[in-house]
Amino acid sequence: MEILSTNHAFLSPAVTNLHNQTHISFSPGILKSHNYPHRQFLCRPISAARLPSPPPPPSSSSRMYQPFRPPPTPLPDRLQSLSTTDRLELLQNRMGVWYEFAPLLSSLLQEGFTIPSIEEATGISGVEQNQIIVAAQVRESLLTSDVEADVIEYFNGNGAEILYEIRLLSVTLRAASARHIVNQRLDAKLAQQLARAMKDFPRRKGDNGWECFLGSSPRDCLAYSYFRLSHESLDLAVKISTLNKALEAAETELAKRRINEELEKRLRRVEDDEGDELLAKVAVPVVRLRYGELTEWTSIAVLPVCSSTGDKESITMAPTSTFEGKFGIVESESGWKRWVVLPGWDPLLSIGNGVAVEFENAKMLPWKTKKWLREEEVMVIIDREKKEVKEEVQFYLVSDMEDKLKVERGKDVKDSDLVMGPVVLVVRPPRYGDDDQVELTDWEAS
Repeated sequence: MEILSTNHAFLSPAVTNLHNQTHISFSPGILKSHNYPHRQFLCRPISAARLPSPPPPPSSSSRMYQPFRPPPTPLPDRLQSLSTTDRLELLQNRMGVWYEFAPLLSSLLQEGFTIPSIEEATGISGVEQNQIIVAAQVRESLLTSDVEADVIEYFNGNGAEILYEIRLLSVTLRAASARHIVNQRLDAKLAQQLARAMKDFPRRKGDNGWECFLGSSPRDCLAYSYFRLSHESLDLAVKISTLNKALEAAETELAKRRINEELEKRLRRVEDDEGDELLAKVAVPVVRLRYGELTEWTSIAVLPVCSSTGDKESITMAPTSTFEGKFGIVESESGWKRWVVLPGWDPLLSIGNGVAVEFENAKMLPWKTKKWLREEEVMVIIDREKKEVKEEVQFYLVSDMEDKLKVERGKDVKDSDLVMGPVVLVVRPPRYGDDDQVELTDWEAS
C-alpha cells in the first residue's frame, strides 16, 4: 500500500461562519509519496459547502393516495357567501341552470369532498358531475369564440349532455359544430357522431376521396365519414344506403359530385346483380334446333312468323292454327305467308295463342352471352293470350312508342297497354357439330 504524507503547512483548515452556516475549507497543498519520492500530487481546495445535502425524509402524507380534483372554478358573485350546506342544498334541489352547478361542484371537491360523497349528498351521479363540469368549460369556450347568442341560448336548457360530446374538438371546430347542432336540432348521440367525424377527418388525409371534402365544414366531415363507411361494408344495399346518407349530409358541390360518382358506380353494380338474379327467377329456355329433329317427334307446333321490324298490328293480325282430323291437317283462320314448324316442346304445347317473332340478331334481347352468339338470329315465341303483366321479373314482347318490337322486363311495362305477351321460349337455328340443345343463358336487365 502506498502511503501519502501531507505538507500541513499548505493544508491548514479554515473555519468560517456565514449566516449561521459553518463552512470548512482547506488551502491547496502538495502530497508526497513515500514509495515514489520524486512524485508529487497536487491537492485542490475542498469546500464542505459543495457537498449535496441529503434529501428530506418523505412525509407520511405524501405517500397517501390523493384523489383527482379539477382546478377550481370561480364562484359567481351571488354564490360567494353560500356555506357548504347551502351549496349542497342547491345541488340537491337543482336550483338554477346546469352550468351554474359546475363551480359549486368544483368548490366542494376543493374542500375535500369526493365524487361519491357529493353523489350521496346531492343525488348527482359521478358521471353527471363530470359531464356538467366539462360541458360548462365547453360553453365558456363558445362564449369566448363570439358564438351567436341564440346558439348559446339553445344549450342553456338541457345542453350539458350535448356540449360534453364536442369536448375533444378545437375551439374553432367547437363553434362550427355547435352551430350545426342547433341548425339540425341534433341530440347527444348524433352530436357524438358529428364530433367523432370532425375529429377523425384530418387523420384520413390521403384516403380515397378525402381531398373532395372540406374539413372546416361539419356537414362535409359527417358526409366523409359516411362515404368511408360505404367502402367498408360488404353488403351492396348497405353501401348504397350509406352513400345516400353521405349525399344528404354533404355541403360543398365537390363533395356531392364525388359521392354521386360513387353512387352511380354502385347502382350499376345493382343492375348487374339483378340480371344474375333474374337467371334464377325467370325460366325462359333457350333451345337450339338440330337438323332432322322433327322426324324424332310425334307432335309438332305450327306457328305464324312475324318480323321484329314489324309493328304491333302485325302481331295482332297473325292468325291462329289448329290441327284437324286423324292426319293432323293444319287449318288457319286466315291466309298468312310465313309459318314455322317446331318440335312439340312442352312450352309450345301449353300456350294458347302463340306467335313466333324473328329477330335478325340476339343483341336486342336482354341476356348475357358470347359475342359471336349475339350476332346470330333468333326466334322468340310469345303467348298472345296473356297480355296482363303478372310477374315483374318475367320478360314480355312490347311495342314501344315508335311502334317497334322489343323485349322488356315486366316491372318496366307493368302499367303499359303495349304488351304483346310473355316470352315462353327462344329458339336458335341449327348448327353443325353442336350437340348442346338446351343452353343456360344469363338473362339480365337491359
